[in-house]
Amino acid sequence: QVQLLESGGGVVQAGGSLRLSCAASGRTSSDYVMAWFRQAPGNEREFVRGVQLNTGATYSADSVKGRFTTRRDVAKKTLYLQINSLKPEDTAVYYCAAVLVPPAQRGRTWNDPGAYDYWGQGTQVTVSS
Repeated sequence: QVQLLESGGGVVQAGGSLRLSCAASGRTSSDYVMAWFRQAPGNEREFVRGVQLNTGATYSADSVKGRFTTRRDVAKKTLYLQINSLKPEDTAVYYCAAVLVPPAQRGRTWNDPGAYDYWGQGTQVTVSS
């Protein structure tokens, strides 16, 4: 079992920045992947960025390239999501997810929520205009 704990959400003005953290605990694997998704009210859960923790291989949604970056701390099993130039449309609950093998090994894609077995409780990000 893997447990995920997110932190760092809050209320930010448009144009500001925020850093979210996701710390994994429990039994991970050498190939495990952590990812960030977000879900705005009335919308489906949307993939943001994913990282294979040990190799650093990264996938990013086209919609957030350039504004969203990730940093990994392998020793701490932590994935950070840095969000810059925040827009009101970034308002959502941000979820951390993890899977013990890369999604492709299970016939899935990185942006598929069904590829991930473990989820955090979510952290709210609200961007005011």
